Amino acid sequence: MAVSFSVLGPLTAADEQGPVALPGPRHRAVLARLLVARGQVVSADALVEALWGQPRVGAVGAVQTFVGALRRSLEPERPPRAPATLLVTEAPGYALRVEPEQVDAWRFEAVLRGNPSVARLDEALGWWRGEPYAEFADQPWATAEISRLDELRLLALERRAAGLLALGRPAEAVPDLESHVDTHPLREEAWRLFVLALYRAGRQGDALAALRRARAVLAAELGVDPGPALRQLERDVLAQAPQLTPPVRRERLVGRESELKALAEAADRTRLILVSGEAGAGKTALLEEFAARLGRVTAWGTNPDGAGVPPAWPWTRILNALGEPVPPHEPAEDPAVARFLWQHAVVARLAEVARRAPLLLVLDDVQWAGEETLALLTAVVAEPMPVLVVASYRSTEVSAELSAALGRMARFGPARLYLSGLSVTAVAELVGADAAAVIHHRSGGNPFFVRELARVLDAGGDLPDGVRDVVRHRLGGLTEAVRAVLDKAAVVGGEVDPWLLGDGLTELETAVQRGFLVFNGPQQFRFAHALVRDAVYEDIPLARRARLHAEVGELLMRRRPGEISSLAHHFLRAGDDRGVGYAQAAAERAERDFAPHEAARLWQAALTHGPRTAELLMGLARTTAITGSLAAARRYRAEALDLAGADLDLTTRVLTAFDVPGVWTDNDDPALARRIADAAERVLATGPGPRIRARLLATIALELRSDGGSRAREAALEAERLAREADDPALLALALNARWTQTFTRAGLAPERARIGAELIETAGRHRLVTFEVLGHLVLVQANSALADFAVADTHAAAADSLGVEYGLPLVGVFTEWYRALRLAVTGPLTAAEAAYRTAAARLSGSEMPGLDREMVALARHCLYRAHGLVPTMDRTLPERPDLFLELSACLSTPDSRAEAERRYALLTPAAGEFAGAGSGFVTLGPVAYYLGDLATELGRPAAEHYRQAAALARRAGSPHWVAVAEAKARAATQ
Repeated sequence: MAVSFSVLGPLTAADEQGPVALPGPRHRAVLARLLVARGQVVSADALVEALWGQPRVGAVGAVQTFVGALRRSLEPERPPRAPATLLVTEAPGYALRVEPEQVDAWRFEAVLRGNPSVARLDEALGWWRGEPYAEFADQPWATAEISRLDELRLLALERRAAGLLALGRPAEAVPDLESHVDTHPLREEAWRLFVLALYRAGRQGDALAALRRARAVLAAELGVDPGPALRQLERDVLAQAPQLTPPVRRERLVGRESELKALAEAADRTRLILVSGEAGAGKTALLEEFAARLGRVTAWGTNPDGAGVPPAWPWTRILNALGEPVPPHEPAEDPAVARFLWQHAVVARLAEVARRAPLLLVLDDVQWAGEETLALLTAVVAEPMPVLVVASYRSTEVSAELSAALGRMARFGPARLYLSGLSVTAVAELVGADAAAVIHHRSGGNPFFVRELARVLDAGGDLPDGVRDVVRHRLGGLTEAVRAVLDKAAVVGGEVDPWLLGDGLTELETAVQRGFLVFNGPQQFRFAHALVRDAVYEDIPLARRARLHAEVGELLMRRRPGEISSLAHHFLRAGDDRGVGYAQAAAERAERDFAPHEAARLWQAALTHGPRTAELLMGLARTTAITGSLAAARRYRAEALDLAGADLDLTTRVLTAFDVPGVWTDNDDPALARRIADAAERVLATGPGPRIRARLLATIALELRSDGGSRAREAALEAERLAREADDPALLALALNARWTQTFTRAGLAPERARIGAELIETAGRHRLVTFEVLGHLVLVQANSALADFAVADTHAAAADSLGVEYGLPLVGVFTEWYRALRLAVTGPLTAAEAAYRTAAARLSGSEMPGLDREMVALARHCLYRAHGLVPTMDRTLPERPDLFLELSACLSTPDSRAEAERRYALLTPAAGEFAGAGSGFVTLGPVAYYLGDLATELGRPAAEHYRQAAALARRAGSPHWVAVAEAKARAATQ
């Protein structure tokens, strides 16, 4: 069993089972002394000197004891009296027989002996966990090796910076170089790289300031001037010498001058440009040329095809390229608030960079972008700052998420450019006049297809029909060894480090020469186009594809164990059970990072490939509730309850896993609601603490809503009392929501609901509980609509809309759109109200709000026609329940007996100052007082005062129709 040793920090050892427990300090010193010797024999006397500093009686025997104990730890499976193979005895002492790959310091040195890429250096520097041989820093035998390793680390940092400069990523090199020169101010090469990075990042003033600092430090510490390299760099910076910014070598762009002109013109009048076209149309090449001509500081964020990267990964790449750290995810009670705060922290970082120099940010391939990436794109474009954002996407692969994002961004007035095929003339520039006509006809001018067909034609082959067919045709001419390397590279996806491909440098070079791969920096490769990677990947047989994913996963697990999203992706694709564990870990991390859409995808992947456990279902329920799929969240919650069974601890966790504010009084599944309430009652019977008790009581009230009777009302009241005693704002917000659901026991309680809404806004606003703050505004929209105070309701609808847009809460717009239709039903002409209701109805699809899809449109039209004296469109009444439509249902039909008229008159009298049904925020039949007048007339009681109250209420609401109708009835009643 191979043992690896880590000395770039505290000394540790590990085998395939995990960490190896090393014996005491002197045993560890023996091991460290042998590691410093790098496989050479260390005499017993030298070990004695290392441990005690001088000879002493019994020391050699003690060393033998230490060696024996180390052997038992490092080779536990070695049979008794069998010779050691790792820590061996060899006259005149001992040696450690390990391969270079088994010691992190030796691996690190081997990396530097080659020509490592930036990615390889990043990996190697990641092996450092602190000072090398940290616990032996004061030992004479260790100091030379520690100094040597420290010097190698500094060299690696400088080579990494040089690599970033060579790749045209100077801003990314600045932060580490700044820390480097602060810590090691006498290293002139570090100063040279730092100054060059600042200059190339557009910070000429900072570069000159750094040169002055370097000169001052060298004079103060050494009494010398800077060396020739720094002095020449200073002259070049002052002269803005062209050689300081070497030109980026790009393939010549053909046939796109009109598109480049359009982009340049758009850059002067907008902050967002959307470039679309089919796969292979040359979007990336066009944007590279545009970026070079624009001359701004530029950062790219490419969206990789497929899963396996953390949420908002392209923005992480952009920040890294600009030398800005990714902001930490600050905790918050409300996930929507935490997500909002993190997005605006990213925007603030970008704004800070933009203040130094205007920015161009390129988001490539956004057809593959996740919701977090798209939400940040919207947030960046919404912020007024000197940043031009260009996003490209395949017009044939617009996802639902991208379509929604494009709709949100339409209000920013983006410039749009569609990239069509090249002309025959442009194709002739690429392939020659002789072949231009046939290749243009076959390719439609698609630049990628043009080049691939030209390669086939040069090889004397027949021209295939499709884009991917031409790639497959060329793949057929490769050797098995080259194809094997390409297969594995396609499985890796995106940027490919050679170490993931094994021994195949010759094959890699062949793949580059044949145009399948391109260099992406020293020892770094990528596919020449995503279509090439797609064609290679799709042609790999399924069984081999799974095996390759498993191999890549194993390599990543050993070398980059922190990349859990990639590990989940590869092991799930491999059908390996470990993929479920990694998917769960990645989902939990995405939740901690407030990326609910990515978390939901990962929870779903874990459930699809693994057992349906309550823990996985709860994770999926939490995230789908946040992302707006409420019905699905309830289904997962129900299934988790089934799995919890009689386990009350697990049942408690399921019931309290998440809070979803409710502003509707119907349940989509009454049977499920009763099951959840019954489960809460079972847990309550065990006597949980006050906070858990309050949450469970609130759950009962929220689940039973209008069907819970006195038990639901009592539960809501006790939950509110316990929440106030606990002084817990989030718990109080939940309890107030529960109380709201129980304020429909009688008519006329709109003022009580207004009080609850106001407290929700105050509590939630003060403690950044944005979903409950939105709830408070919607409650006040409903309550003030009922009270005919539409000016106040307008204010709260606007506030809810603003929060919904700002925090990405899509359901808010459903309510406010319907409210505005209700507003027109009261104040505007019938035709305008009908049109508004039709528009609002379009928002209902997928809202997952019980009853809305099926009934609300018909009810709205029915009420509108009734109010205007037209033929009703619905031949039925609403059940009279304690809910949002309590008053409406009592007004909707004519009573069939005097007793029924008496009952309705008594029911509606407390609501005489309200509009019937308007408390729903959706529909209304007009002033309740009007219907009280009709009931009073039927009962032979005075009715005129009711009609005058109705007219006054209609006047307050701005409803000329109802003013006229009520006044006419009042006059008739007094005659």
